[in-house]
Amino acid sequence: MVLSDGVPVSFRHLSGSKQVVKTSAGDFDLVVTVDCSDLARTGSALGGRPVNLCIDHHITNDGFAEVNFVVPTSEATSSILTDYLSDWGLPINEPVAQALLTGIVSDTLGFRTTNVTPHTLRRAARLMEHGADLAELYSKALITRSYESAAYWGQGLTNLHRENRLVWATLSLEDRKKAGYAGNDDADLINILSSIDGADISMILIEQSPTRVKVSWRAAPGFDVSVLALQFGGGGHPAAAGAEISGALGEVEQKVLEATRPLVVSKNGLSNGSGNHTP
Repeated sequence: MVLSDGVPVSFRHLSGSKQVVKTSAGDFDLVVTVDCSDLARTGSALGGRPVNLCIDHHITNDGFAEVNFVVPTSEATSSILTDYLSDWGLPINEPVAQALLTGIVSDTLGFRTTNVTPHTLRRAARLMEHGADLAELYSKALITRSYESAAYWGQGLTNLHRENRLVWATLSLEDRKKAGYAGNDDADLINILSSIDGADISMILIEQSPTRVKVSWRAAPGFDVSVLALQFGGGGHPAAAGAEISGALGEVEQKVLEATRPLVVSKNGLSNGSGNHTP
């Protein structure tokens, strides 16, 4: 199991997490990716090896594998695996159920996304019957935070801006250093921004290096931010998407704002003048 960014802290309690490595080594008969909409999302994990099978649920999946099993109507790739693992001769025991339920809970933000259906809850119930502890997994995936994560949020919230019904924040390398945060993500701060009343689109820009910025978008129902992510070489869903963009943080911020403003304006008929810009 390979993940170039390593396992996030909120998932390290799961069985098998210590077996995940950052780069692959050796020869393989089969390469499978899960929850990746394009090859770039694998980073350096595969070392240039071709992908035989891709299992995914992103509507923006570009079909990069030899075989692409993509179900865009599914709320999570973990839901697809929950439905099919047994048919593929792979039993769902308690550790597997814990991992699958974590995937469903985290991708639906605790069953709060608009693509949650009765089938989602039935899948969760099945996994609970296999021994997955919903309350514990929910808490560890979505609620429990380290002190450093909270401090990182504080840095980001000092850089919070609003323009009409668009809200965004930035996180620099210096912000990460001040907070003592070890990850290269936003510690899920985007989910806080997306809960702001009156915001149709929320964004967060996380500086990865002096020349690289990761951008995450979240959108209210009726908006499609996956088109924005595609524009910058990323992907995702109508309500949640992301991309990594070359350039300095300030430069990327302006490019992303210029691309995002028209989506908010066209939907609401709002002016995009600077008079409503609120730090």
